[in-house]
Amino acid sequence: MNPTAVAQQPPGRRARKQPAPAAPDEYARADLESSFGPVSTRRTFEEAVQQIAEKVRAGDLHVGDRLPSERELAELMRISRPTLREAVKVLAEAGVLEVRRGQTGGIFVASELVPRDLLRSRSEVRVGDVAGVLEARRLLEPRVAQLAAVHAAEDDFAAMQATIVRQRELAAEDDFLSVEDLFLQLDLKFHLTMARATRNSTVVALMRSLFNRLEIARDMAMHAPTVPDWTIEIHERTLTAVRGSDFALIDQVMDEHLSQLEQIWERETGRGLVRPLPDFLQPVAERSRAMWHERP
Repeated sequence: MNPTAVAQQPPGRRARKQPAPAAPDEYARADLESSFGPVSTRRTFEEAVQQIAEKVRAGDLHVGDRLPSERELAELMRISRPTLREAVKVLAEAGVLEVRRGQTGGIFVASELVPRDLLRSRSEVRVGDVAGVLEARRLLEPRVAQLAAVHAAEDDFAAMQATIVRQRELAAEDDFLSVEDLFLQLDLKFHLTMARATRNSTVVALMRSLFNRLEIARDMAMHAPTVPDWTIEIHERTLTAVRGSDFALIDQVMDEHLSQLEQIWERETGRGLVRPLPDFLQPVAERSRAMWHERP
């Protein structure tokens, strides 16, 4: 939290139990209950699969979480129960969900990994649009990190730290390539956890949309070797900056963080970002030009 904001609080405010904002877990659960929406296309089956899979991938649903009942979920999505049943079956066969029978049964999340072929979102953005998505990310995400620094609670920091710890465990695997997809999904989860720490549902929705549209760029990044140690280190530095409410450091770390994917995009496509650039984007352009001059 911003130290100035703390100083302006009335004496004793921090000691009182506040009814709002809700604790992160309660906030996330309430958001989850309201975030399942109608399946509105003709391809209801595929969209139902994708909607549930996206929530697991983004960290709205965690291993062991119980979904709403079949009847409730079908009503929320406005699809028939047989259609929902088929979607759940596909997700169960992929290992994402588990259906348990009996009085304590229900639909539960069984895995944190969502197979890439369950998601269609990356096909919704043309390759030529990715540069604009990267520029939109640079405009938005550093400000999201700063807003998170104002509103985040210890539980938010703990959730971000837990993601880093999980990434470190995966990086230590003997066969890292076998867990690379999960490592990259945890990268998405880290950024969305930070977005949820803003306590602003509009910001969260914008970040979800942005990361969905980044799928093509992320696919291109898959052609470049993943550097798990760098990813973990930059996440740790981002968390330190956000926790410390150091806005200047947040800008510095986020510049380095975002530049990585931008540079991969330019190298893989041979396309530069839109010019002319505002001042805050000039460092990216200079690094990109230096990279091309150094190429054999």
